[in-house]
Amino acid sequence: MADVTLSSAIRSNLLSLQATGSLVDRTNTRLSTGLKVSSAIDDAVSFFQNKSLKDRAGDMASRKDEIDQGISNLTTALGGVTAAEKLLTQMKGIVLSAKSASELDRQTLGTQLITLASQLNYLANDTSYQGLNLVNSTGSNIKVQFSEKTANVLQVDGADVRVSGGLVMTAFTMNASLIAGSLGISKISGVSMFAGFSSVSASVSVFDAYIAMFDSGVTSVRGTAKTLGSNVALLQTRADFTKEYINTMKIGGDKLVLADLNEEGANLVSLQTRQQLGIQALSFANRSEQGVLSLFR
Repeated sequence: MADVTLSSAIRSNLLSLQATGSLVDRTNTRLSTGLKVSSAIDDAVSFFQNKSLKDRAGDMASRKDEIDQGISNLTTALGGVTAAEKLLTQMKGIVLSAKSASELDRQTLGTQLITLASQLNYLANDTSYQGLNLVNSTGSNIKVQFSEKTANVLQVDGADVRVSGGLVMTAFTMNASLIAGSLGISKISGVSMFAGFSSVSASVSVFDAYIAMFDSGVTSVRGTAKTLGSNVALLQTRADFTKEYINTMKIGGDKLVLADLNEEGANLVSLQTRQQLGIQALSFANRSEQGVLSLFR
């Protein structure tokens, strides 16, 4: 088949019309997808910069989830410690009442004291979040990593606020010598440390020793609460920062690839006009050739 030879005018107008058609297609694609860069073919530099920012934002979003879970865990522990402090204060009040109570009343108060001690231990053991308990063991801890690019890790160690062998117990043991062997109170060990409470003499020194122990326990528990509270505040601050950081990276990445829909809409109108003019120009070029052809008729 012989090649069709086009005049320079027709070929020029045809190429211009094809280029305008390509631009129209590109603009329609941008309007439909909202992206001016949808692949590395469009703009390799912008495409991979956007991908890097979005990948980093995704990594930080995972870290934020860990921070949020850390906040929930520490908040749970803080609630348990706060409740433990209330129980200890209540137990101290019972001892204060027993100090001036009758023998019969002391028996009742002693039973109440043992009950509260047991409930405090139950409360501490129940204060867990996703299997982690930070208030019934000094060996437990939680680690929250803020970024995979740095070694910035917050570790919060657990505390044992139980009466038996825990943080409170440590304060009690410090004063064990004050009451050891005193009228039926032979040892301090868990809830059994209150055994024989009803047979304690009216000697104020024995009750004062108990009160001092509860004061030490409350002080220790309050210290734990302060530590947990400050770490919750730190994690919340870090969570807020991470959220803003993620949004900043996403916005920065969008600036590289998102299309300005208002601009693209105006471009489409302009290109459609240019396309119509190109068709008219191509028609004019054809008419000039037809005029030459009419000379041979």
